[in-house]
Amino acid sequence: MNSSTLPKVQQFSRALKTLKTLKTLSAAMLLCAVSAFATPAQAQTKTSTITNRATFTYNDPAGNSFSSVTNRLQQGLIDPLGRITGCAGEALSSYSGFSVSVYAADASGVELGSLVSLTKTELPDIPNNGVSAGLDPNRQNSNPFFLSANSDGRYNFLLDDARGQLAIGRQYILVINPPQGSIYSQRRVRLTITGRNGRQVSYTAVSLDGRPLSTTTGVNSIDGQLTIQDAEQVGLSLAAIDLDATLCQAQAIQLVKTADRATAVPGDTVLYRLSVRSLASASVSNLTITDVLPLGFRFRENSAKAEFQNTIVPVAAIENGSTITFTLPNITLPPSTGTQAPVLNLVYAATLTPDAIRGSGQNRALVQATRSDNQDIVRDGPALHRLRVRNGILTDCGTIMGRVFEDKNFDGEQQPGEPGIPNAVIFLDDGNRITTDVNGLFSVANVLAGYRIGVLDLTSIPGYTLAPNPRFVERNSQSRLVRLAPGGLVRMNFAVTPAQREARK
Repeated sequence: MNSSTLPKVQQFSRALKTLKTLKTLSAAMLLCAVSAFATPAQAQTKTSTITNRATFTYNDPAGNSFSSVTNRLQQGLIDPLGRITGCAGEALSSYSGFSVSVYAADASGVELGSLVSLTKTELPDIPNNGVSAGLDPNRQNSNPFFLSANSDGRYNFLLDDARGQLAIGRQYILVINPPQGSIYSQRRVRLTITGRNGRQVSYTAVSLDGRPLSTTTGVNSIDGQLTIQDAEQVGLSLAAIDLDATLCQAQAIQLVKTADRATAVPGDTVLYRLSVRSLASASVSNLTITDVLPLGFRFRENSAKAEFQNTIVPVAAIENGSTITFTLPNITLPPSTGTQAPVLNLVYAATLTPDAIRGSGQNRALVQATRSDNQDIVRDGPALHRLRVRNGILTDCGTIMGRVFEDKNFDGEQQPGEPGIPNAVIFLDDGNRITTDVNGLFSVANVLAGYRIGVLDLTSIPGYTLAPNPRFVERNSQSRLVRLAPGGLVRMNFAVTPAQREARK
């Protein structure tokens, strides 16, 4: 064999090797899914045939030329037209940047494992030699499969039974990835091989993203069956995908909350603005906005006003404690068309009470509406706004006042004829040092609320010791524990007696 014939022999060897691999696909499963909020499993199918045949030519050492064609291997596969569609089952304007992948599921069954290695169905390095290029649209059985801009949204994968990919218990996660910056976000569906009966394979498809597999049925799980012999499979009808790619969650509607100020004091009135716009490909209606006010905020009755497209629209407000519910039954937000969608603005007022200084100043708003194409409930929120509440003329600090006196009858209370002790020193738990006046009185303002402790320094009043109190045991101590309420006043008294009198007893 001369050197000129070697490439052709190598070409023939590669073709036979590939043909052997392709024969394993005679027991293959076509894995397809319709990613839509539109239709359940549909009967519309398209039958395709994969024909695998290789042509070879070579010369022997004597110069004789030989050529032939291998036996043809045909596979009849039914394509269930698995597609990515919009919420109403409509084709998307462009599929550029969309991709679909098949991963093995991890041990939990909900997280992605490794990307599944699929058997190739074409020979890209040997063109025009009679070898079929596989099944449209994924002719090479690529994983992941990237859709083109002019695609109709279809995709398909083949799982190879000879490689154990259809064994009972095998779990896969079908991942649909939209392009970055799209209004759509990733979808995940777990496929589990649940049973085998000869060439009949049973499987279960479960939504992993909380969205129904079909808005027609509203179910999150379906059971199906396929025949290995002809790779028949009923198409999976997935729920519509109308999600925000940056949030990785359903967002067909957007809510933004603002206020007319950043800080306020008790007695102020704050104006809140709630702005709602549609991000869906269909109109939304039956709007309901719920706003939960923080502690100390009180809704101003009849203050709610709504405006849409420069027109005042009616709004009903129902107050239930700190929760305010606004309903706008006559408003329909048009679909998002890629341009700035019209905004519904709702404004209402809330007044701060003295209790506001004890709260967080943060309120939470949520919006809910109904899509017109599939009657699906769409939500957004919570939209948060935090208002800094200042004390103003109010304060959450309190005042401690009391006296040090000579207790002659040992009842712990000062009565006429029981003089105050001047220049007595009391230490507070925050480090403050207070001295009594000529009447034995003292007071401390702007003390933080809570439990406070004061201790009498007996060395500051020589000749005196603590007066015994048979009625209240806790008063036989140099320290006093009091509870100071915000903005409150509390008394802290110390009863003493001359040390000589106590010694005579």
